[in-house]
Amino acid sequence: MKKLIAALMVLCAPAVAATVGDDGLHDAPWINETFLDLREDLQTANDEGKRLLLMIEQRGCIYCTRMHEEVYVVPEIEAMLTDDFYVIQINMFGDLEVTDFDGTVLPEKDMVRRWGALFTPTLIFYPESVDADQSGMGAAAVTMPGAFGRWTTQNLMTWVLEKGYLGEENFQKYHARMFENQGGN
Repeated sequence: MKKLIAALMVLCAPAVAATVGDDGLHDAPWINETFLDLREDLQTANDEGKRLLLMIEQRGCIYCTRMHEEVYVVPEIEAMLTDDFYVIQINMFGDLEVTDFDGTVLPEKDMVRRWGALFTPTLIFYPESVDADQSGMGAAAVTMPGAFGRWTTQNLMTWVLEKGYLGEENFQKYHARMFENQGGN
């Protein structure tokens, strides 16, 4: 009964309006302002005992809004974004310079094109170490293109933290097992 009441409270709760910055991208207290040098960002993440997570978003993205208003505000997910991940944000059509792991420096929009990212939001999770000759997409431990619901997002983040991508159980099987344990809600 408690699970049913909790589920109804989540479903009936109004969507939280996400804060949007001057650049049209969503702001959140767990998004870090950096010089967008992925090598430095990875080092900072490691120094803080966190995993580097890069979010590619764009102005006016309804799916980004959905994630910020419905998924990232779930207390368990927000806690992971704050405590376990060092999150940086890249504007799919932005002009700020990004330094890739291999030293390539390009404006955000050109770096996103270089990586072949086509959708927003795209979440790119990195391992703790990256070879100096790898690109941001080539170095990714896991990539999540598009918007997903609470459980897929939460389970993927947990799977990344558990380094499930190095194991035998692929994410789909892990998610199905976890989803069943979570009551299928």
